[in-house]
Amino acid sequence: MRRARPDDAEAVRAIRNHAIEHTTALWTQTPQSPAEAVAWLAAHLDRGSAFVAEAEGEVAGFAVHGPWRHLDGYRHTVEDSVYVREGRHGLGIGSALLKALIASARDAGHHVMIAGIEAGNTASIRLHERFGFHHAGTVPEVGTKFGRWLDLTLMRLPLT
Repeated sequence: MRRARPDDAEAVRAIRNHAIEHTTALWTQTPQSPAEAVAWLAAHLDRGSAFVAEAEGEVAGFAVHGPWRHLDGYRHTVEDSVYVREGRHGLGIGSALLKALIASARDAGHHVMIAGIEAGNTASIRLHERFGFHHAGTVPEVGTKFGRWLDLTLMRLPLT
């Protein structure tokens, strides 16, 4: 586990694009370009809110936290994102990443961390529950992907 660096952008992009193309974890069907990946990661690097996990010489997962909403009234609340490379699930990578992310958000003085999870993603919901996140509600049919409506489960972790 380490803080992400600019040269991790392509590995992070590969993990993101796999999720975009094959899962409902990211609610878009447009893969991220190399330039978009660099800019996206740079914003998280500027905040010090990006981490990667390495295994066998490759980036096996990444995690970031960023603003939950962009109005200043939400400035003490962040949203987390944790992704593990295909074939690396169940090895504790997601747990290690989420643990680092929570510590980082606490150290930065944030008050609450939110997780927005596709309601059918039970593995992610269980991961967040293990770290003390509580179900804050599920909003039905607020997204769509692969020709079906998706429900969004919101989970909340107090940081202070």
